[in-house]
Amino acid sequence: MKGQEWYQTAEVAEAYEDKRFSDGGQLIDEREKEAVLSAVGPVEGKHILEIACGTGRFTTMLARRGADIVGLDISPAMLQEGRKKAHAAGVADHLEFMRGDAARLPFPDDHFETVVAMRFFHLADTPASFLAEMRRVARDQVVFDTFRRFSTRSIYNWLLPMGSRLYSRVEVERLLNGAGLRLAHEEHDFVFPYGLYRQLPDGVATALRDLDTSVMGSPVGDHVASVSYWDARI
Repeated sequence: MKGQEWYQTAEVAEAYEDKRFSDGGQLIDEREKEAVLSAVGPVEGKHILEIACGTGRFTTMLARRGADIVGLDISPAMLQEGRKKAHAAGVADHLEFMRGDAARLPFPDDHFETVVAMRFFHLADTPASFLAEMRRVARDQVVFDTFRRFSTRSIYNWLLPMGSRLYSRVEVERLLNGAGLRLAHEEHDFVFPYGLYRQLPDGVATALRDLDTSVMGSPVGDHVASVSYWDARI
């Protein structure tokens, strides 16, 4: 995985959410959570695994809605931040955080109804093997996101020290077919890359988002999106 050592440092974990989801980044956080909830549907009592859960944004959100959820990450520092978040939200007793490797998930086949992986595949060096492992432990559904190859993300990618793996729709379809998954639903969003939103104060970011949403609602929207959300079924 790209950046694996970087993500495991305490300094990065402690500052992770402030750097990415404050000011204009709040719009990203809200949209990603909306995408996950839309894909997963009713979560009450549903057995869910979140891979690369990081600071527990989605793990805690789903636990608050009644999911029986495990958050797995390779970084002890990120997991510690996740535990703090779950405790503050009053759901620490209703979820489990585990340290583990997404390439070798410590669960039996078909163990979870749904497996979620957000902000993961852009760092995956062998996406097919990771998706196959997610499929192995999922009984019904796999939900994940990718950054689009032919989008403004391609330009932004040049500025990143680690870069990101970008995907075309054809590549995602090939990955799904190889893992024995079928695409049930897809959503595409954000003409402008995440990195731009994170640099803007709330008011400016909101105005940009209004423009972004207008473009996404036009006939060209899906073709210029920089992010895709995928809902795959067994």
